Amino acid sequence: MTGKAHQHCGDELCETGLDLYSRALREGHLSSGEVSVAPCLVDLGLLHPAIDDLDRLEPVPPTVALQRLLRSSEDRIADERRRGQRLADAFEPLMRLGRRGLSTEDTPALRILSSKERTGQAIEEAMAEGRKELLAIQPHDAHVTKRPDILEGAMKRDQDFLDRGARVRALYQHTTRHAPYTRARYEHLTGDVEARTLDEVTERLIVVDRTVAFIPASADRSLALEVRHPALIAYFVTTFDRLWHLATPMHPQAVHQPTLNGITPRQRAIAALLVEGHTDSDIADRLGMNVRTARVHIAKLATTLGSESRAQLGYLIGQSGLLQSENADQ
Repeated sequence: MTGKAHQHCGDELCETGLDLYSRALREGHLSSGEVSVAPCLVDLGLLHPAIDDLDRLEPVPPTVALQRLLRSSEDRIADERRRGQRLADAFEPLMRLGRRGLSTEDTPALRILSSKERTGQAIEEAMAEGRKELLAIQPHDAHVTKRPDILEGAMKRDQDFLDRGARVRALYQHTTRHAPYTRARYEHLTGDVEARTLDEVTERLIVVDRTVAFIPASADRSLALEVRHPALIAYFVTTFDRLWHLATPMHPQAVHQPTLNGITPRQRAIAALLVEGHTDSDIADRLGMNVRTARVHIAKLATTLGSESRAQLGYLIGQSGLLQSENADQ
């Protein structure tokens, strides 16, 4: 086989190479002449010369070889991401220049915002131009709650918006009701501002004046999507309104859900997710709490219902009528 005929992607193992590597693992070594038909074995580090005989090639253990190849693949992916970020950085000012000559009708219906900083800037710009209404769904975000500078910036931005006569409606998870940063926020904001809570909310959503919306475009929220398509905006607003009517008021007049038979509202929400088979981590994430807190509530729920195991707890929740009471309340 010629070198030209053997060409393939650098980190791929051809069929010939795979057969020879399998044979080397079985026999313990191969001669350099046998391996000449598949130079990729040496190039990829799957075979290496023996210390006492350079003509004899010995196989690297498959687990070691696999880790090397995976590391190489991850490095290439990281390089591509960095290249993509460089392109986004280079084109961002160019796109702003291109938009200056566009009419409102020419504004892109969808635009990717390539970092949290750019997302924050785009939201600030939209709110600076807004005059009517902000709709926001804000799931728990531990990163934000640990950054006073982000919280203070959001407070100023929202107060400026309210000072122009606009109104703010925000949805959170119930677990946010007693969070210090939430209390501080609504103690200081003045104007037409309301907040309500639910057991669970959707991913983050911000809608300004029902003309532009912002939603996450990646799982870690490092990317965002700016949406200006009227049909999508209408869908987001409808979704928000339906959740709003199901939510419990928190500000300006707080309504507290009652504790029934020793079961708190938070424990009832956990019970519903337990019956559906969710793990502790899933429950914590969906309800906006850490895993340790979720497990404390699960333990209290088990004690209240007299459960001695996870399986028994699910059965006792079903027998207690707890979830039926929750549905009746809704």
